[in-house]
Amino acid sequence: MCRYRSRELKRYLLIAVIIVAASVALAGQTSKVGDERSSNSLDRNPQELFQQGEAALKGGDLGRAEKCFRRVLAIDPQSAGAYANLGVVYMRRKQWQPALDALNKADHLAPSVAGIRLNIGLVHYRQNNFRAAIEPFLSVVRDMPNSWQARYLLGLCYFFTERYADAVTVLEPLWIQESSELNYLYVLGIAADESHQAELSRRALDQLVKIGQDSATLHLLLGKAHINREEYDDAIKELELAERADPKLPFLHFNLGVAHLKKQELDRAKAEFFKDKALEPDVAYNYDQLGLIFYQQQKDEEAAQYLQQAVRLDPRLASSHFQLARVYLRQKKYSEALLEIETTEKLAPDGASVHYLHGQALQHLDRQAEARAEMQTFTRLSNAARGRRQKELGEAPIPNPELAGEPQ
Repeated sequence: MCRYRSRELKRYLLIAVIIVAASVALAGQTSKVGDERSSNSLDRNPQELFQQGEAALKGGDLGRAEKCFRRVLAIDPQSAGAYANLGVVYMRRKQWQPALDALNKADHLAPSVAGIRLNIGLVHYRQNNFRAAIEPFLSVVRDMPNSWQARYLLGLCYFFTERYADAVTVLEPLWIQESSELNYLYVLGIAADESHQAELSRRALDQLVKIGQDSATLHLLLGKAHINREEYDDAIKELELAERADPKLPFLHFNLGVAHLKKQELDRAKAEFFKDKALEPDVAYNYDQLGLIFYQQQKDEEAAQYLQQAVRLDPRLASSHFQLARVYLRQKKYSEALLEIETTEKLAPDGASVHYLHGQALQHLDRQAEARAEMQTFTRLSNAARGRRQKELGEAPIPNPELAGEPQ
């Protein structure tokens, strides 16, 4: 994934040297008037301002770029390009809502420009809001079927939201370009397996083994495949092979932690998540899983601490909000629990356990009518899930943080 760092704002300093003498002072005043006219002329020239903004953006001077594009918009409020570039400035700063606001304005003014919609998709994608990213990426693929980046990202969004057949449909045409990339082969193979396309799954996973050549990354991905099949002992064997080859491989210890957690080996799982946290301190999933373990060990203060850190890093991580609600309920902090479960319900409205927990919180707050409505929703969703495997937040699909990097 591309990462950007803002440089220090470069300010242009105009120093006027005035020598105290009658004739030279007059010349200095004339020069100053000329400078003001030049500045006013620039303010009336949005094209030149725009070019300066683009140059600043290219050079990483985000402060100057923002000022230039805002000055363009002060002159021409209908400049789609200025809004689009402002969106990029905010994306590089990870200011997601301002980026989305600017890009949506650009899209309204220039709906035929696919690159704007691609960036809108990227804003959602980088916040792990994969469902929201699907439509903008899909629109780019419709308009530009050969857009490799949009197609790959769309396929990943389908994969992360468990639309496996759609993921295969979108990703399979990239085989010629991507069949030497391990992550692509893994995603395609698992998506094909989940959508009952056995031949394609076998072909992708055979190619994965061939290309991987006993590398640490290969064993990591094979370990993940075993985890997805609930073959946890086999997963641990593969992941330990990866560890021997590269003990600092990102997300290796995360997946080892998941495998041990699935086996209810809580202390071993906790140790692995701590190792991964040391390597990847900004990955919310480690804190999420640590919070779950501490909750299961009846250590609510520690659980709350890690879950709060998880939602600070990723406010859209529904499982952390859900677990926080459980912690607060057990601590009899009913108002705090209600806030967390309401947030969870916005992020995962179809989870039966979410509505059950919501009903519990409302009952404790003596809001009986609302509690009954939530329990009715819980019953309806539970009945609808009969006859098929129900995946609740406590049994959600294995997180895939190592697969979410944008393709280069």
